[in-house]
Amino acid sequence: MRKYEVIFFDWDGTAVLSRAQPANEVIGAMFPLLMKGVKLAVISGTSYMNIAGGKLAESFPPPLRANLYLGLGRGANNYNYDEKGDVVAMDGILPDKRTLSALHRTCFQLHEHMFEQYGYNTDIVFSRDNYCKIDLEPGIKRGDRLYFSGGELDLLNARLRKHGYFSGIKGLFDLAVFIGEQNELAVKPTTDAKFLEIGLGTKSDNVDVIMEHLEGERGVDAADCCFWGDEYLEMGKGIFGSDAFMITDKTFNCDFFDVSDAQGKRPRQVKKLGGGVNRFLSFLQEQSELA
Repeated sequence: MRKYEVIFFDWDGTAVLSRAQPANEVIGAMFPLLMKGVKLAVISGTSYMNIAGGKLAESFPPPLRANLYLGLGRGANNYNYDEKGDVVAMDGILPDKRTLSALHRTCFQLHEHMFEQYGYNTDIVFSRDNYCKIDLEPGIKRGDRLYFSGGELDLLNARLRKHGYFSGIKGLFDLAVFIGEQNELAVKPTTDAKFLEIGLGTKSDNVDVIMEHLEGERGVDAADCCFWGDEYLEMGKGIFGSDAFMITDKTFNCDFFDVSDAQGKRPRQVKKLGGGVNRFLSFLQEQSELA
């Protein structure tokens, strides 16, 4: 595999198997790359506190942090670090209280529609900065494994059909967009089968902010970037997993790799490698030897 100047990667299911376990392996694999000047960008829908217990940057000496980027919360928060190792906040999508309230209302109205029309119950997490998580399978607990695995989509579709809902994920996406419009919002749904996330941004927004910085401030060519994830799979007709949103106009011709072993259709840019977290860690080791 060729040498890359910038490596973008998802966290849960790509870099780590579980947030409950120490992130020593991936931190150890990141260290020599940062030391050799390779830029690493973590792109995750979660918060900073859920990335290595909120101590990822502190795992590296201050001078190395300048090569570390974090794109978190579906476009909400983007960070880099200065030469002293202090965090530098970049542009992000952080709505005001009125807009966030309209988003909450949109998600509850979708929940209400599914419950009243189909007897289909869901749970909602409202406490995110610019999106809500609608749990479509409240009875299924993932434990510490907070990412998609094969079979979950089939289980979800079977449960929806059992309740008389035959439009699947595509129907839920269209419903979310429609209700959002009624609340004067342009929402962007994504899903990993268990959760339907409805927000104002996606990983596209994180990636584009960081790419603009890398190209403008660091002189990086997009051709020297690669992207790693485990949730690219098609979830419904024309609807792909959250990692597929790392494919934007700015990154369209970059290299994309999927470590998931799940079978199914992926965007044409994505190369399925399988192998899970171990495959990604092996890649970091390979890149360290090339750098």
